[in-house]
Amino acid sequence: MKALVLGCGRSGKAAGDVLRARGFEVSYAEGVDLVVASPGIPVRSELQLGVEALRARGVRLLAVTGSKGKSSVVKAVAEAICLSGRRAVPCGNYGLPVCAVGECDWAVVEVSSFQMETTNLPSGTFEAAALLNLQEDHLDRHGSVGVYHALKRRLLSFAGVAIDAESVSGCDASVLAGSYFDNEVLRPNGLMAAALMRAAGVDEATVREAFRRFAPLPHRMNELGTFRGVRCVDDSKATSLAALAAGVSMAGPGPLRLIAGGLPKGDDPKTVRGLLTKRVKKVYLIGSCAEVFSKAWAGAVDCEVCGTMERAVRSAMRDAEDGDTLLLSPGAASFDQFSSFGERGDVFAGLVQKKKEDKE
Repeated sequence: MKALVLGCGRSGKAAGDVLRARGFEVSYAEGVDLVVASPGIPVRSELQLGVEALRARGVRLLAVTGSKGKSSVVKAVAEAICLSGRRAVPCGNYGLPVCAVGECDWAVVEVSSFQMETTNLPSGTFEAAALLNLQEDHLDRHGSVGVYHALKRRLLSFAGVAIDAESVSGCDASVLAGSYFDNEVLRPNGLMAAALMRAAGVDEATVREAFRRFAPLPHRMNELGTFRGVRCVDDSKATSLAALAAGVSMAGPGPLRLIAGGLPKGDDPKTVRGLLTKRVKKVYLIGSCAEVFSKAWAGAVDCEVCGTMERAVRSAMRDAEDGDTLLLSPGAASFDQFSSFGERGDVFAGLVQKKKEDKE
């Protein structure tokens, strides 16, 4: 038997290992922009291959999808299960590839819309699955909001228990008190994380302790410190305009200076005009969509096209006054100028620190 794996990244290599263990001769296709599959050839995602292998080993599964906050919820749920005395592994779009998961009791899987394009699993495959939110994203890939949302919703049909914002509406939010999720934007995600923890048999005391201990992932509204009276926040993970809106909403009540831009994902920049008018003093634009964002936001907020992160930080720190917040929340992908959102956030943090040192 022969198998062709599309891509030779971490997930592709992990899928190849599973396939070879099943007796397949594996080859890889790399550097392609489009795949056309004949109807006679079965196509299966690495997600499906890995989930089937885990189920065969008796591992129990939870799943998380949505437009914003998936990785944080997966991390919180896996940590809660571990805190309860069982081994849980975060995997999928965050953590290990599903096919690379080793010995564990539970796998907590982050599922993307890309993975759902070629995944088909029986109902009840996941003990429970959560759909965190549905916003506008990945239109460059899926073509329409309807297709993107339908792919996300499909995950719930593979779960024994389906969890969404409506199912946790009205739940006691005191379990989130003082945690990363204890705010208006992230509270629904926190409540759905708690529901997943309970679906895995985590007791209430441990659920509360897991939220109390939770440390946010890098580049998600991470406080970098206050330099020359200017508070600096790295939200480089905000790769869609909906995520930008959440970052701006979470940034606090003071005057806000925003660095935004990058590689556009097809969502409409005009959707955030009203929020920018209310919350942002000035926007400093970088990347390939800088001119597009500037045109879309003209008349709503003062915009400066800076092009690069270095120019944006320099201009923002020049303009900033005591009590301002400088927020990197790009609302776009990073790949036009950086290898990842992580590199983008690290560059921002380094430039901010350099500005601080230059003044000392």
